[in-house]
Amino acid sequence: MNNYFLIAIGVMIFLLIFQIAKASEYVSILKGEEKSRKQTNRINGFFLVAFLILGLIGVWWCNHLYYGKTLFPQGSASLEGESIDTMMWITIAVCGVVFLITQILLFWFSFKYQESDKRKAYYFTHNDKLELLWTGVPAIVLTVLVVFGLKYWFKFTGDAPKDSQLIEVTGHQFDWEFRYPGKDGVFGRKNYKLTDAANRNPLGVDWNDEASHDDIHVTHIMHAVVGKPIKLIINSQDVIHDVGLPHFRMKMDAVPGIPTTLWFTPKWTTEEMKVRTGNPNFVYEISCDQICGKGHFGMKGIIIIETQQEFDKWIAGEKSEYYKAFLDIDPNPAPKTDSTVTDAKPVAQVTH
Repeated sequence: MNNYFLIAIGVMIFLLIFQIAKASEYVSILKGEEKSRKQTNRINGFFLVAFLILGLIGVWWCNHLYYGKTLFPQGSASLEGESIDTMMWITIAVCGVVFLITQILLFWFSFKYQESDKRKAYYFTHNDKLELLWTGVPAIVLTVLVVFGLKYWFKFTGDAPKDSQLIEVTGHQFDWEFRYPGKDGVFGRKNYKLTDAANRNPLGVDWNDEASHDDIHVTHIMHAVVGKPIKLIINSQDVIHDVGLPHFRMKMDAVPGIPTTLWFTPKWTTEEMKVRTGNPNFVYEISCDQICGKGHFGMKGIIIIETQQEFDKWIAGEKSEYYKAFLDIDPNPAPKTDSTVTDAKPVAQVTH
């Protein structure tokens, strides 16, 4: 019913515009086409100037109201993101200056040089200097911006520092999974054919690989160390997602079958950001910046940036995914309670 109602409204608007246009045409015939055209030009010229003034006031007012609610006042929460902020400000400044000059000239010229019997329009078909100017200058400016953008892009997606903290990020509809290597600093290998969330192997880890036995797997919440480079190894289990890190000014696609990487260095812990922002409920977010299905809007995760001591304490209290899957061989089993599930089926072993 709502769709029919919207269609009816659209038809009514179209008919209204059509009738106004026809009425304007009839008025022009009655008044005389030339007189009516000149009068319309004067009215349109006045509206153009009014729109210019009100529009610029509106731009300023919106900036006044909403700038403080953006992430700009907080600054980049990563060292590498500072370069992104600098590029963003340069781009805004360049585009802002061009916008003001072109729009003011456009609307003013439309008003000042409207049709008049006292002057004749100057007409020319070609001007090499003007075409070179308005083609060459924007091309040079945009090339410079693109070159700097590529420079930073290759840096963030290139080789991370050797002491980087490794975190594997896996996206699926509609949540994030995080995996950490154990004390050996090596991730156990995976095989998508082994993926079986019902049997406690949601990431498809090959348990035959001993390197996987101390890997830590958590869902929804990522822990990372402040002041230490973080290398994200990004995967997707179904469709294309996108790891969006707005506070750190980073993002990277999560593509099925094609791992991607990204690295950055956090500047402030979550607790420090609560003080900086004046928001006791502040959290770093990881969002999906690629529309991935009907639950896309809720595909958010939390990033906790903490000190090395806090991270070590947290990860020491986490059980490896291997021992979660095989409870019967866990050297440090949790105390049994009535609600403890102990009869989960282990993931089938794969022999290579």
